Amino acid sequence: MNITVLDSASLGEDISLDCFNSLGNCRIWPHTSPEELSERISESDVIITNRVVLGEKELALAPSLKLIALTATGFNTVDLESCRKKGIALANVKSYSTMSVAQHTFAMLLYLMEHLPYYDSYVRNAEYEKDRRFADVSSPWNEIAGKTWGIIGLGAIGRRVAEIARAFGAEPVYFSTSGQDRKESCRSVSMEELCRDSDIISIHAPLNDNTRLLLGSNEFGMMKESAWLLNLGRGAIINEHDLAMALDNGTIRGAALDVLTDEPPEPDNPLIPLIGKKLLITPHNAWGSVESRTRLVDEVWKNINAFQKGESRNRIV
Repeated sequence: MNITVLDSASLGEDISLDCFNSLGNCRIWPHTSPEELSERISESDVIITNRVVLGEKELALAPSLKLIALTATGFNTVDLESCRKKGIALANVKSYSTMSVAQHTFAMLLYLMEHLPYYDSYVRNAEYEKDRRFADVSSPWNEIAGKTWGIIGLGAIGRRVAEIARAFGAEPVYFSTSGQDRKESCRSVSMEELCRDSDIISIHAPLNDNTRLLLGSNEFGMMKESAWLLNLGRGAIINEHDLAMALDNGTIRGAALDVLTDEPPEPDNPLIPLIGKKLLITPHNAWGSVESRTRLVDEVWKNINAFQKGESRNRIV
């Protein structure tokens, strides 16, 4: 079986992919451009990929293809209907990054909320050594305890964030982007109530018709001026132009984003000039702890191994 990894760089150089050699003849490419795709997948039985687009035109380049094994949960880069027509199986990986993304959520919030860039600079630039005070509290910060934490999208990650927020002493509430009424450990609220009452809002939802541009000027206008917004779902859930205006105008206090509409961002992205005191952007790496990436590769191996045995595991198609 010929196995082709199209974008191994997305997994990091520190994670070994040698395990795939036990499943067949494996070729590994750090990156694959549209121009390189034809040569690389023309004889592939299995494609392992994260972000390479595999639409109808691309799938036609791989007549031997039997399985697409995604190193991700989302599958919007693959043409599902073409897979069905051609009899190509598609498998993804779920819940591998829950702990990693939840941890990153709080790392981003605390970095901004406690003004750590200021205090780090204060000490590194020897200002503390020159100060007559034993403590500098000139950049005031608040506790999470006693705050309302609004969660948009209460899946596995959202639930874990709710647990940690509660441990900090916050009250988590959530808005269901699917509209499903489920029994959860925290209270379900409307979007309006979540925006109006939350001190901290974090997004952990997928991008779909219900969530695309879910937050714009109208929603930012409902939020508290002291509110912090965190997006660890998908970039296009937020209208980035409206968010830039809300930050610039002081409509909300600050934002931390691990995802953007275009990744990497275009030079004219209106958020880029605002990075600093009010805005933190990380390069879509919340999912990427060593443990998370190790679990991911192991799960992909299991998906391919199950397929070879005629078993269905984590199958989308």
